[in-house]
Amino acid sequence: MPTFPFQQVDVFSSKPMRGNPLAVVAGADVLGEAQMQAFANWTNLSETTFLLAPHDPKAHYRVRIFTPKQELPFAGHPTLGSCHVWLTQSQASAPDEIVQECEAGLIRIRRDGKRLSFAAPPLKRDGPVEAEIVERIARGLATPASAILATNWIDNGPGWMGVLLASRRDVLAVNPDFAVLKGLRVGIVGPFDAAEDGTEAQFEVRAFTAAGFEDPVTGSLNAGLAQWLIGSGMAPSTYIAAQGTALGRAGRVHVYQQGEDIWIGGEVANCIEGTVRL
Repeated sequence: MPTFPFQQVDVFSSKPMRGNPLAVVAGADVLGEAQMQAFANWTNLSETTFLLAPHDPKAHYRVRIFTPKQELPFAGHPTLGSCHVWLTQSQASAPDEIVQECEAGLIRIRRDGKRLSFAAPPLKRDGPVEAEIVERIARGLATPASAILATNWIDNGPGWMGVLLASRRDVLAVNPDFAVLKGLRVGIVGPFDAAEDGTEAQFEVRAFTAAGFEDPVTGSLNAGLAQWLIGSGMAPSTYIAAQGTALGRAGRVHVYQQGEDIWIGGEVANCIEGTVRL
């Protein structure tokens, strides 16, 4: 049974157990899809990734991303966590900009000190969410429809919808009914009040998945939210989003716009390192 380098890291946090965990298997070229899916099911994390040699000569490495039930073409925290592990495994001097190959295509990743940032991929779907779905979301969030200030499709692969509430307090007060939200991927966001909430971040974000759980810190959601909020003038071109507060985490997502690109960044903390037999 082959042995592979293995790491479990925490993404969007400088401290272990405060962000979103990710399992990463390196040098996984000999593994088949069924083996990858079985291991992702066994880890039971939101995502497990496998590092492989790239097919595209412009890429530094290739990654396959699996939830316990399916493969994803792209996801945010697996992108940053996989790049972090690739950097620790790489024998060559890595450039300041790294190119990751995944099912969604080529993703650019930048290094800035300890922080890694990826360029938000284009939205596959945008525009206001349909009225009947907004009504269902309001019921699922136990929130009056009048409390929803705006909605937008922010789908860059997983199928996220964005919901803007009036404040961080409103975001943290939500107690979702996952039976009502079943099959929907809903991200809610509300601005900080500097006097009440401090200035460490400017927005609070929560992610409610189609599988019926709250995700601690979500790169793909924050990428879609940033494109919506910055593009519509509801957010400045640079801000920090807090996520995971309701779950006892302290994720911090650094967002900035440069030219036409929006970059989504965070730190990655090592938690577990060793080998795995598959």
